[in-house]
Amino acid sequence: MTTASPTIQKRQNIPELSLVRAMAIIGVLSVHSTSFATVDMVNSNYFFLYNFFNIFMKIGTTTFIFLSSFVLFYNYYSRPLDKQLLGSFYKKRLLYIIIPYLVFSLFYFAILHFTYYQDRSLSTEIHNFIDKVLTGKAYTHLYFVFINIQFYLMLPLFLWVMKKYPRTVKWAIPAGIAIQWAFFLINKHVLPAPGVPNRGSWSLSYFSYYLLGAALGIYYPRIKEWIIIARKHATAARVFTWIILWTLWVAAGLTHVYLYYETRLHKKSFNTTLFDLVWNIHGLLTALVLIQLAFILSKSLPKVLTALIARLGALSFGIYLIHPFFLLIYRRYPLDTGTAWLLHLWYLGGFVLALTLSWIVVGFFARYVPLNWIVFGNLPKSKKRPSQPALPDRQLDA
Repeated sequence: MTTASPTIQKRQNIPELSLVRAMAIIGVLSVHSTSFATVDMVNSNYFFLYNFFNIFMKIGTTTFIFLSSFVLFYNYYSRPLDKQLLGSFYKKRLLYIIIPYLVFSLFYFAILHFTYYQDRSLSTEIHNFIDKVLTGKAYTHLYFVFINIQFYLMLPLFLWVMKKYPRTVKWAIPAGIAIQWAFFLINKHVLPAPGVPNRGSWSLSYFSYYLLGAALGIYYPRIKEWIIIARKHATAARVFTWIILWTLWVAAGLTHVYLYYETRLHKKSFNTTLFDLVWNIHGLLTALVLIQLAFILSKSLPKVLTALIARLGALSFGIYLIHPFFLLIYRRYPLDTGTAWLLHLWYLGGFVLALTLSWIVVGFFARYVPLNWIVFGNLPKSKKRPSQPALPDRQLDA
């Protein structure tokens, strides 16, 4: 007996995903804005807070990875896998992902050159730039785009296998975990030290999130009553599952925080595999919890606030690309004071400044700047904004 494949031809839009994106970008900004504080404020009585926001909020990148896969499989799985589909898919990735990646790689590379490496020759810098673009290292956060590009290259294979052999979908999640951990363990115990350079810049390090997104994207219409926390969906089994999920999520997140707290403050040593394991559990559970939380927020918050958060989510890719620039500028003018509360305000100011200025700049581009997709990818459409290449399936660019 063959398991039937979900064949919904027209998928409903899921507006709550914009709220998930908003929470993910807040996570990214929290981590990046506290990175210096986890070193400089280690002797502060409030170090535990800096460590908490730096580690518990390490949910942004993994959630974006999960979302990217979720929306791709949610939209594409029920459509014929032909040349027209693949041509359209790769054209959109080129226009809205790869071109902005190249633009920002050049942008940050130029900033670093003129700030630190003006003595290097043009030929040396050209060689360095090409190397960094091809390894996702032009700036610290661009690895995320680089690993997504890797997954885009593999997407047709996964779609073909899952469409031709629908039974493989139910094994997607354990397969993703197995692939990721095989890569981790081979890299640590089999390959000559120090293993694969820049392990975090390779998509194999994130396969559990990709294939979790794939499975949930395909089966979402069937299982959404289990995911969405609502009174009309509540059964004893579902409520029990929700409680277990949130309990494990909090436990994994706090364990993750504790490991780094002990390492940073008390110089304790833990096996690196333990860090990988706890973060992996934390990240996988976060993807599910944030979807549930997005549905709760969409029903409980005032519509104006929900719309504002959704707007942040819609602009999140552009904000992700540009926010390190504002943090870089901000940190060039550190606060020289021994007053503790002013230092705390200064670190908080980095987060607020990066979020606010990034939001303003990307929002301005979305509304007023022609051809803004070259810089920030697929921005939400605006009546006041000149046209961009058509992208009817807006959800595709998580």
